[in-house]
Amino acid sequence: MKSITLLRTVFIVAFLVAASIIPVQAQTADADSAAAASTVRAYHQALEAGDSQTILRLLASDALILENGDRETREEYREHHLQADIRFSQAVPARRSAVQVIVSGDVAWASSTSVTQGTYQKRPINLSGAELMVLSRTAAGWVIRAIHWSSRTLTTGS
Repeated sequence: MKSITLLRTVFIVAFLVAASIIPVQAQTADADSAAAASTVRAYHQALEAGDSQTILRLLASDALILENGDRETREEYREHHLQADIRFSQAVPARRSAVQVIVSGDVAWASSTSVTQGTYQKRPINLSGAELMVLSRTAAGWVIRAIHWSSRTLTTGS
């Protein structure tokens, strides 16, 4: 009888320990997702504000930017397209969907879509876009390791 009581006690304790760990893990995953999404939003806010220092701080030193069939390192992006992206972001408003984040350990990938409409350099802009960012956790927080942008022209009724 004592062995059954002991076994039952061990089982109950093991169950309670497991039940207490699962909510903590879920809360940690939610916090990680929120922090990674915050980094993505901070990147876009910095573009719209023309804050290249914040943009570069959010990009890992080995970040890759993929757009229009091309691949640039962080430094190439800084030298070639960052200022143009800032000017475009400041001139043409974009409506972004909520950022969806999946976290696996110290890596996260964040995806979103957007509709960008307005005028840039006297040309009408009417684009549907998709974005994928890969982030990694560092001691300082989440940093962007890769960005992939794609877009297409919206047609009437899209």
